[in-house]
Amino acid sequence: MKNIVAGHIAANTEEFVELALGTPVELWLGVEGESEMERAARLDAARDILADNPDFPDRVSRVAAEAIATFAPELFNVIPLPRPVGRRRPSRKAAAA
Repeated sequence: MKNIVAGHIAANTEEFVELALGTPVELWLGVEGESEMERAARLDAARDILADNPDFPDRVSRVAAEAIATFAPELFNVIPLPRPVGRRRPSRKAAAA
């Protein structure tokens, strides 16, 4: 099966993620052994991208959720935790009054 993103064929997982996000993963995660100056430049570039694309974090979350659903769906099998009884948070309306 071919992995096609925006008309491009991804050769491997890293390329698939890069095509889906539009940026290399290393920009966000860094690379082992990078200098402080390289790290500062990388983080500067990341800040610029986020400033120009405020919806980027939502897009990243969507790509991550789709990847998990496709390749590791068992990670979405969670057991809901019981809610504590007795202590209730005031509603926003009550807090505003």
